Amino acid sequence: MTTAVARKLDSIREKASLRHIDVAQILGARPETVSRWNQGHAYPHRSTELALLELEYLVDQLSDFYEPNEARQWLFSRQKLLGGESPASLIQNGRIDEVMKLVNQVRDAVFM
Repeated sequence: MTTAVARKLDSIREKASLRHIDVAQILGARPETVSRWNQGHAYPHRSTELALLELEYLVDQLSDFYEPNEARQWLFSRQKLLGGESPASLIQNGRIDEVMKLVNQVRDAVFM
């Protein structure tokens, strides 16, 4: 039986090629902890769960115009329009709204 958190992690892996270690890095958790979430042996704290949900939403948006490996590279690459920071580092620092704003701008440009 798959948990809701495990399904979110699967979606993130499929759409952005993010492994548990990547998700752990972005969310500020340990890879072993993310593995336990995936197996249903643990559940993220509320704030971490919210960050996971935001990450899954962001990855879903990226999947509309990036292949999984491209989405992963984009998340970990420094972006000029984010002041030279990577989206992953901004998410780690609670600044996902800035990343979502950029994704929406890219999305609007792609689908015009």
